[in-house]
Amino acid sequence: MTAAAGMDIATLRGRIARGEVSHEAVVARALEDSEAPAALHVFTKRYAQAALAAAHHADAAQRAGVVLPALAGLPVTVKDLYDVAGETTMAGSVVCEGEPVAAADAVAVARLRSTGAAIIGKTNMTEFAFSGVGINPHHGTPRNPADAAVARIPGGSSSGAAVSVALGLAVAGLGSDTGGSIRIPAALCGLVGFKSTQGRVPRAGAFELARSLDTVCAMTRSVADCLVVDAAIAGTPLPVRRRPLQGLRLAVPRTLMFDGIEPAVAQAFDRAVSALSAAGAIVADVTLSELAEIAGINAPGGFSPVEASAVHRARIGAQRERFDPRVAARVDLGMSVGAADYILMQDHRREWIGRVEAALEGFDALLCPTVPIVAPAIDALAADAEFFKANGLLLRNTFAINFLDGCAFSLPCHRAGELPVGLMLSSVCGDDARLAAVALAVEETLGAC
Repeated sequence: MTAAAGMDIATLRGRIARGEVSHEAVVARALEDSEAPAALHVFTKRYAQAALAAAHHADAAQRAGVVLPALAGLPVTVKDLYDVAGETTMAGSVVCEGEPVAAADAVAVARLRSTGAAIIGKTNMTEFAFSGVGINPHHGTPRNPADAAVARIPGGSSSGAAVSVALGLAVAGLGSDTGGSIRIPAALCGLVGFKSTQGRVPRAGAFELARSLDTVCAMTRSVADCLVVDAAIAGTPLPVRRRPLQGLRLAVPRTLMFDGIEPAVAQAFDRAVSALSAAGAIVADVTLSELAEIAGINAPGGFSPVEASAVHRARIGAQRERFDPRVAARVDLGMSVGAADYILMQDHRREWIGRVEAALEGFDALLCPTVPIVAPAIDALAADAEFFKANGLLLRNTFAINFLDGCAFSLPCHRAGELPVGLMLSSVCGDDARLAAVALAVEETLGAC
């Protein structure tokens, strides 16, 4: 077990402050354990020397009495789609081999480095971030640590990021979220994921999937830790004002979000709602029929396929046989969509966002399952039909919030011994600080149950 296993940032910092462990020991152990069988397929690249140097520097600074940033000297991982100076950004693929190297770190990576974070490696992902499952035929699929008996999917596309945190190899995994790629693996691996409003963190240096939806964000073990990482990569902390749970108004949307829900997810969600109601939250069912319109507005093609086809047109024309066939199939969906249809999609989405924002006035957050299923076994998704069925279910709830250009947290709401289930709290564009206060209150209540 790693030195950071199961610990949030504050707990680990406390151990370091008391001299129970050093930054360098934490990072060294994380690097050692990153080579263990449980971490197979988690990393595409490791930065052992640089990470140990960052940890050594943090130890020296602490001995000198310097007040360290929260992430200084602590192990952090970075999804394979972020630029690191001097390297070709592969984005979980093999197609990009031989392409020019990055001239500079991605903004989010540079900001993590500026806090002194010990970046221990790049993490595996769905090729080009194009699915919520987490399976990668090029680099293997990280196994979800939540089940020792069955090899289950970790969720995607930030698969390795989630497993790195779930195994205790890192206090945070920098990922991305275009349709749920932070919240899905967080939910399936029992972590906290925060998808901020898209414009909060610069996307410069992040390999593009869909520019209308891509969001730079991270997953950790707690809401507070997500806020620490968010402050670092956004360049400024959210002005969060703590609030009691009592009196918070939470809307449960009954359109779309509960279709096809598995009993284990329904049971965990209902328990969570009961606990929140008993603690004084006002939980109200709402129809929110606008959610049923997403599929129509997002046709033809869909924003992700249309925008991804622009990114990959040359690559797929020259090297189609090297793509994950399931990714290529999704890129194909956008190839024939014309400019007029794409502009209409943008216009209809903008009008839809306005109507949903009006419908949610007076509520502090939307409340629903992050995904309607628990993590399926990897082997169960070998056939394309089963893969795409699972992918659609995994992405459905989370994508609605990307489509809204909103913000969202996924919090664990399962009991010990159960497969992980995520509870999603969501709100509208720019409401990140208020939503974070809600998430802190909900997390505290669920933790006491």
